[in-house]
Amino acid sequence: MPRKPLTAAEAARALGISLDTLRRWDRQGRIRTERDAANRRLVPVSEIERIRGKPSAERLSARNRFRGVVRDVRVEGLLAQVEIVVTEPARVVAVVTREAVSELGLKPGMDATAVVKATSVMIER
Repeated sequence: MPRKPLTAAEAARALGISLDTLRRWDRQGRIRTERDAANRRLVPVSEIERIRGKPSAERLSARNRFRGVVRDVRVEGLLAQVEIVVTEPARVVAVVTREAVSELGLKPGMDATAVVKATSVMIER
């Protein structure tokens, strides 16, 4: 049985983005929406799942996620600096271990998400 589409507000909440961002993504073709009889945006659950990517085995309590593209990876000694250009007008730079960069296979140009909690930035793929 197909799952009921989400309203634009519900979809934005599920993706951790603002309603304005969801509308902009719709206009840019980054997310597929449908319209109801009153011309309101509806977002299929499959689109939420597509944008979120594969569900991770572990759940993080962090709510601040910035999806983007890896711009640069600099490795020096035991640490690596990963620069991600995010969708929103912001830039996130994380200092992570060399091992984390290796495990995630991070390279410039690949999609990644910066997960922000307090003063720490983690990378998930």
